[in-house]
Amino acid sequence: MASPVQQSPQPGGGKRKGKAQYVQAKRARRCDGGGPRQLEPGLQGILITCNMNERKCVEEAYSLLNEYGDDMYGPEKFADKDQQLSGSEAEDDDVEAALKKEVGDIKASTEMRLRRFQSVESGANNVVFIRTLGIEPEKLVHHILQDIYKTKKKKTRVILRMLPISGTCKAFLEDMKRYAETFLEPWFKAPNKGTFQIVYKSRNNSHMNREEVIKELAGIVGSLNSENKVDLTNPQYTVVVEIIKAVCCLSVVKDYTLFRKYNLQEVVKSAKDSSQLNAKQAALTGNGKEAKLESGDKSNQKDAAEGKNNQQVVPEDSEELGQTEPVSETHVVSEGAAKPELASQVTEGSESHGNDLS
Repeated sequence: MASPVQQSPQPGGGKRKGKAQYVQAKRARRCDGGGPRQLEPGLQGILITCNMNERKCVEEAYSLLNEYGDDMYGPEKFADKDQQLSGSEAEDDDVEAALKKEVGDIKASTEMRLRRFQSVESGANNVVFIRTLGIEPEKLVHHILQDIYKTKKKKTRVILRMLPISGTCKAFLEDMKRYAETFLEPWFKAPNKGTFQIVYKSRNNSHMNREEVIKELAGIVGSLNSENKVDLTNPQYTVVVEIIKAVCCLSVVKDYTLFRKYNLQEVVKSAKDSSQLNAKQAALTGNGKEAKLESGDKSNQKDAAEGKNNQQVVPEDSEELGQTEPVSETHVVSEGAAKPELASQVTEGSESHGNDLS
């Protein structure tokens, strides 16, 4: 144990006593207006993955979300505190009514102090969670990606994926089942129906079983309407399951394949990649021998692949630092199996621990 520092004698013969030194405990970061400090059940928001720079990611997220949020919902409005509390003096004679009025004014003022977008602790490295208030995350994020897809303007540098989170619950199987039964109704309960796939990702969590989660969620979707079918190529809806520590984040999104797994970097590059691919194919077509040889090689490879025993193939997650490529979502189910549409609904998502860059 370190010895205390001796104080030098002061002029005049007196000695000055040393002050006790205290190390202040690290305070948890609090959001403005008393909002939640970290990701927890009951929140809505946007989950964003980044490239090793969370601080810059938060700045880019605020800039992007405020730009499109103002476009969709108008500028944020904050009520004047004096104007809110002025009404509490109206009914001084009735003490009970005045008290209720004052409590209502306090609640209203607290809500107005909460920002439309607020960063909270996500619980995982290279992952940012922006809590939203008064907006629909799935519509806002789809609007952002749709605009970037059309304009091909790169608006971020460190943000990789931007996933809307419409609901959160505890990351335990029974809690997830109970929550999903109600959460999935707007998209899949009769008379609503659609084709779907399920994507799963787990971070800093070791007690959840990937196959069990997918099986249970697929069963819930099937029970809501028997006409809901799995489509791993171009589904109408993608059920996104993102687990971070003890919190499960859920959302149902559209155009997941078109928008390159909701990756802002890939959405911008997709047009260039397609044009280069078309040019390469045109060049190969111009040379008959090369085109024929290539097609022959591909067919041989395809025949060799088909000759293998029918097994379920789970593709690997190919997300990297801003260079994700769509995974070939191949699932082979043996003939005669019951309900093949429920046998495999996973297209990505390997469990990861520690530093996760995707």
